[in-house]
Amino acid sequence: MRNYSIDVKNTQKEIYPLNSKLGGVNAAGESYSFTNYYMEKNGDPFFGISGEFHYSRYNCDKWEDEIIKMKMGGINIIPTYIFWNHHEEEQGLFVWDGNKDLRKFVDLCGKHGLGVILRIGPFAHGEARNGGVPDWLFGRPFDLRSNDQEYLSYVKRFYQEIGKQIQGFLFKEGGPIIGTQIENEYEHAGAPWEMTNGTGNEWVPAGRDGDEHIIKLKELAYQAGIQTPIYTSTGWGGAAAPVEEVLPLWGGYAFWPWIFYGDAKEHPATPEYIFRDYHNDHQKNEGFDPAYRPESLPFACCEMGGGMTVFYKYRFKLPYESVDAMAEMKVAGGCNFVGYYVFHGGSNPKGKKTPFLNENATPKISYDYQAPIGEFGQIRESYKRLKRQHYFYKAVEESFCKTKTVLPYNAKEIDPYDIETLRYAVRAHKDSGFVFINNYQDHVETKDQKDFAITVNLENEEIHFPKSGGMSLTKNECCILPFNMDLKGLNLKYSTTQFLTSMEHEGETYFFFFTPKGMSGEYYFDRNDIQEVQADNGNIISDGYTLIEVGNEDMSVIDIKLKSGKRLHICTVTNEQSLNFWKFSFRGKEQIFITNAALLIDEEKIRLESEGLEDIEIKSFPGLMDSITIDGDEIRGRNHGLFMEYKKTILNSHTGIEVKMVNQNKAVIHFQPEAFDDVKELILQIDYAGDIGYAFIDGELIHDNFCNNNTWEIGLQQHKQDLLAKGMYIYISPLKEGSFVKSDSPMAARAEVINKQKAEIKSINAEAIREFEIDL
Repeated sequence: MRNYSIDVKNTQKEIYPLNSKLGGVNAAGESYSFTNYYMEKNGDPFFGISGEFHYSRYNCDKWEDEIIKMKMGGINIIPTYIFWNHHEEEQGLFVWDGNKDLRKFVDLCGKHGLGVILRIGPFAHGEARNGGVPDWLFGRPFDLRSNDQEYLSYVKRFYQEIGKQIQGFLFKEGGPIIGTQIENEYEHAGAPWEMTNGTGNEWVPAGRDGDEHIIKLKELAYQAGIQTPIYTSTGWGGAAAPVEEVLPLWGGYAFWPWIFYGDAKEHPATPEYIFRDYHNDHQKNEGFDPAYRPESLPFACCEMGGGMTVFYKYRFKLPYESVDAMAEMKVAGGCNFVGYYVFHGGSNPKGKKTPFLNENATPKISYDYQAPIGEFGQIRESYKRLKRQHYFYKAVEESFCKTKTVLPYNAKEIDPYDIETLRYAVRAHKDSGFVFINNYQDHVETKDQKDFAITVNLENEEIHFPKSGGMSLTKNECCILPFNMDLKGLNLKYSTTQFLTSMEHEGETYFFFFTPKGMSGEYYFDRNDIQEVQADNGNIISDGYTLIEVGNEDMSVIDIKLKSGKRLHICTVTNEQSLNFWKFSFRGKEQIFITNAALLIDEEKIRLESEGLEDIEIKSFPGLMDSITIDGDEIRGRNHGLFMEYKKTILNSHTGIEVKMVNQNKAVIHFQPEAFDDVKELILQIDYAGDIGYAFIDGELIHDNFCNNNTWEIGLQQHKQDLLAKGMYIYISPLKEGSFVKSDSPMAARAEVINKQKAEIKSINAEAIREFEIDL
């Protein structure tokens, strides 16, 4: 067995109010403020969970349900780019309707209680054409991204247009807009001028005027009415971010497709999955070298890799385990404000003067980003994994925000390629806290961590994880284990389970945990406060202490009566059940669901989204009723321990689609009206081999995909009428080997010569996303 030890002493973090321009109060007395370590809402610690969603890259008719999905996943703030060239592609003609209706989008965020951060540029990047800058600025005799007065006059006009759109929605007016990001990666990153790409290869510059430019842009934004309690700017790579005016935000990606446009031949293992202490004046951290004392400002993130888009020169399948592992690493390192780029995928809009408004290295239309919520609303495993952490952070935010990062003595010496040494860290306040364990590393084949133990050395005691023997954690998994956790008057000495959330029901408290994959779940208590304890699917060991071992195959419920007379309940769900775990408020009462469907709660409606399911299964606590109605069918419940169970069978047969293969890499698809019957979204799924997949309707490109050996998915609902009238054509361009352009003709002719090529459509299927409402 491998034994690890960490000294967790001197955990009192120096926290003080931040004397800065950040923060504000609205007319209702609500406030945002900051300490040097975390954000505060109405004077209390606030753990920010922000997920990027670009409104202009999504169908406006579907915004509301997607915002609800984000909220259900634990997101409480939505940042969104305002791409200049999406709104003023043609000079002087601003477009703010349809999918570009910023007011409507912000209003919907506010309706569902989510804050909004506007990323107003003027340069955004975001894999947009010219980084979001309109083409017509190329033909101007001044330097972009500078304090040139003529350039600023155009920026001022753009900001004033934004200001008009958001009036009434600012935080000071009781609205949801709490923050503004100024510029993006200023003096760090530029973008190709797409109109010159392949010929002159001109670039939108990275910027030249430093902090003065950020200050000037903030001044222009304020004058335009973009007045928010929080102003931010990206801080990495030496980007300008004057801390007296803006809060620098950070991030991290594990997949770097841009490096393959240099001289990289293979992707290195990144340092993102080595534990760091980012809020420490005495630590040097790779990728985090701020121009200010780290402990003087909160370490907050806006671009943690919620996914990554496939670039032409780097095709990869994003491991969904990488996303929650990234979140854990940043939080363990002292982050109390996480931000995912992007949390929701989308599709690039088409232009009027230029057909495609994307960066040429990426697909022309698809911006799925392999995100937690896909381009057409698909719920991914990364969404479910992050949801578990988000519930935890919000359940403990007041105490957790004060915890201090503690690293083992050798943490910084671990190499990303080292898959033998256990990676762990602690966040603690006084004698309580959490052990973070990570067994994921990008671009390295990891292995199960088996038979290890961790001793946490506190000021007055030692806590051994576990009490005897060892623990294991499956490869690519991560987890967060508590010690000296207060369960409403009962001290949980430690558990080898991860806390999800808690709720009150009929005067008693229920705590929900899950067993990380590969671990055996157990809870250790002193007996001092316990009068009685019972456990189903568990083994109780009493010997001056209480140790409860819970089974891993199904959930376990522990009932505890304290000597004070109070009763507590600990429900441990399996790892699989935890991915389907949802908490929400319904008709003024807290509710837990474990369901394989996606859950949408809107006002007093409970809706379920089913993608490819044969049965919808629901476990409800408290039980809803003896019977419920789903889509007109009465479903009787049955008791299963703590939960009431319901099950509905779905007919998944799909008709109305005819696929005709033209040849091995070309197909024509015809649609009948019944293909769209009772369908919320119809997803076309194409498995293929080749270079790029193209989908056309009557010669017009509606979607594309860079082949990464994953299933190519296209949402069809928005094209329904055209598909019924005209059908669809799928073309797979070939992946070529040994090709070259023959150019030795004396008659100014060139021709491509291909030695070997591969392009094949393997299968085309359709899968329906259906929605069902629960009637009580």
